[in-house]
Amino acid sequence: MALFKRKKKAVKKKTTKRKVKKKGGKKKAFGGYMIYPDAKLGAVIGKKPMPPSKMTKALWTYIKRHKLGKKK
Repeated sequence: MALFKRKKKAVKKKTTKRKVKKKGGKKKAFGGYMIYPDAKLGAVIGKKPMPPSKMTKALWTYIKRHKLGKKK
């Protein structure tokens, strides 16, 4: 015979975190950072502001188009 009753351990309920949808859709590259080219750079890649990745692509297109990257 048991003189004392054991207490049952309290069981925590599992809580589920709700997923919150972010507004605005896709995340901008480089946090929305834009490069604003000056007059000289604008003559090469264009005058519109652009992210660094697109600027690099535009520079390489210019280099390849004008055959500036080849060794002599």
